[in-house]
Amino acid sequence: MIDLTEEFWNQKYKTNKIGWDLGEISLPLKTYFDQLEDKNLKILIPGGGNSYEAEYLHNKGFTNVYVIDIAKEAVERIQQRIPTFPKDHIIHDDFFNLNDAFDIIIEQTFFCALDPNLRQQYAQKMHQLLVDGGKLVGLMFDAKLNEDHPPFGGCKKEYVQIFEPYFKVEVMDECYNSSGARQGMELFVKLIKKQL
Repeated sequence: MIDLTEEFWNQKYKTNKIGWDLGEISLPLKTYFDQLEDKNLKILIPGGGNSYEAEYLHNKGFTNVYVIDIAKEAVERIQQRIPTFPKDHIIHDDFFNLNDAFDIIIEQTFFCALDPNLRQQYAQKMHQLLVDGGKLVGLMFDAKLNEDHPPFGGCKKEYVQIFEPYFKVEVMDECYNSSGARQGMELFVKLIKKQL
């Protein structure tokens, strides 16, 4: 297993080896965002990368959007590309160090970038960061993918086992409007925080 440090991810951005980056907001997330009415919802995008999702929400008038990324390169790119985005809403840190509370957390190529040994910890941390009744919403790969480097794949059965102790699985279905090459390889997920 490779060491998924900050330097590993910085190098990916410096060398432009960011194959997960669509260059725009993904259609399933755009569709989800377009039906949100409360512009004050506190939303987190972990492992945000170039954060087209954060940019889209910001441009639609959402005032409480936060991005966290371990890679300084990614954080700097967001600040340069979206100068009006609140600087204190762009966090350069390890997701697992974050202590805050959010209404919605968006999953977009973050889960698959983590060492699979951290998946249980990811579910626990998501539960901790969400307000009561908060939602974890987004996309997860429903494909085998790689075993020794990201993106790491998985399947619905595995994800249900990871999340069910902490979340009510409201939606975990094949995504009908995935972007390009991801068609047939993604699940759209909507998980509601359980009271433990």
